[in-house]
Amino acid sequence: MNYSRTHLITDAIRHEGAKLSSQGALTVDSRPHTGRSPNAKYIVRDEVTENLVDWEQNQPMSEGDFKSYKGLFLTYATHPYDVPNGGAPLYSQSMLAGHDRDHQLAVRVHTSLAWHGLFASNMFITPTESEIKKISIEHEHFDLYCIPHLLDEPRVLISFKERTILIGGTQYAGEIKKSIFTVMNFLCPQKNMLSMHCSVNTDLDHKNASIFFGLSGTGKTTLSSDESRILIGDDEHVWSDSGLFNIEGGCYAKTINLKEEDEPQIYRASQLYGSILENVVLNEDTTPDFDDVSMSQNGRSSYPLEYIKNSSKKGLCGHPNNVIMLTCDAFGVLPPVSKLNPAEAVEQFLLGYTAKVPGTEVGVQEPKMTFSACFGAPFMPLPPKEYAKILENKLKEHEVDCWLVNTGWAGGPYGVGSRMSISLTRKIINSINNGELSQFPTKVHEYTGLSIPQCDILIPNDVMQPELSWNSLSDYKNKLSSLQEEFEKILCPS
Repeated sequence: MNYSRTHLITDAIRHEGAKLSSQGALTVDSRPHTGRSPNAKYIVRDEVTENLVDWEQNQPMSEGDFKSYKGLFLTYATHPYDVPNGGAPLYSQSMLAGHDRDHQLAVRVHTSLAWHGLFASNMFITPTESEIKKISIEHEHFDLYCIPHLLDEPRVLISFKERTILIGGTQYAGEIKKSIFTVMNFLCPQKNMLSMHCSVNTDLDHKNASIFFGLSGTGKTTLSSDESRILIGDDEHVWSDSGLFNIEGGCYAKTINLKEEDEPQIYRASQLYGSILENVVLNEDTTPDFDDVSMSQNGRSSYPLEYIKNSSKKGLCGHPNNVIMLTCDAFGVLPPVSKLNPAEAVEQFLLGYTAKVPGTEVGVQEPKMTFSACFGAPFMPLPPKEYAKILENKLKEHEVDCWLVNTGWAGGPYGVGSRMSISLTRKIINSINNGELSQFPTKVHEYTGLSIPQCDILIPNDVMQPELSWNSLSDYKNKLSSLQEEFEKILCPS
């Protein structure tokens, strides 16, 4: 059965140490694991996956080992009072992934923690009663079991043959969401559909859509949350022959330094009853302190998409007019915006470049170059070029404008220059979305080789040329050369 939000919240407070914030959000503690465990995921290697999965980037598990783990989980599921560390039945939720009815994935989520059940209700799509009955009798669904205390260390185990996901050893809720994304990333390309780690918004008429690719800290969620446009979703989408659709029914936003004046929609949604604040500190008056990172620098807020005022009820739209690839260049050498042709867009897609800066992750003391193929490498079972091939075909077929937008530094690297102002970036994004920026001619930048719009009316050319804001041209060229060398290593490994 599908439990109500109130039932799940009540049980989480009574039995799991959860608390309500001043405005009604459920606050929970997933420590010691406050983020994904990168080495925890395994895919069963069998006749279904053998010739499809990129085994250089994904860890294999034998069918025999998976069955042993599955036996442990099912024993708990069927006899919770008779197994060690048992004592409570599972919360089961019948959910859907994907707003396009022709391509939905049915998911039955079974969790030992009530707040995980609430998370599943927030993040996936709640089916109608008739859809629930259909899910219960069909065999094409996936079963996901999340029972943290059954294992001593984090494990996320996926069998496509048995259509089963097992999660143990960690309470971090993001593992639930990302395991389903991994499944979609395996299934969709086999139907010539591109599953993407991205946000999507569209104009009020649903006729002008934009895709935002970007890794953590680049502004993907912030920039796609625009009160003048309709939000399709903030993280995971599919590009089919019919257009774009959101995989999820909710948002999972980072809360570090979250402020109402900067991100009003996310801030308000994170406070509402039914939302989950994961590893967020409460003040004595039970208001959340988003600046306090003593629990984690990866505090998170989970809330239904409907909590965003201008979100789409349908969760889908037509083909995109623009693809925007966001990068936070902490080295200060890339222009704030450049226009890409399809080949260049595919190259940036395969690079998935950004930089981690201090404050984004525990242990990061200085900027660190980060590359994640397809802007989501940990969740991509297939070789990156399989996804890139589909992207290139769709960009050409639908004549999409592509852009590289730098939300990082100008005037020098981190510690010397200054961060691109959010007002400048929003101005750029608005001019892309309304079609204005595409009307300007472009000029190939002397040093980066990127095509820069000549748009003095909107953005002065001296701002568009990053070397002009540096004190030393030679320092700029040296830093750029170092970055380009790293690009070559990724794109052309020896």
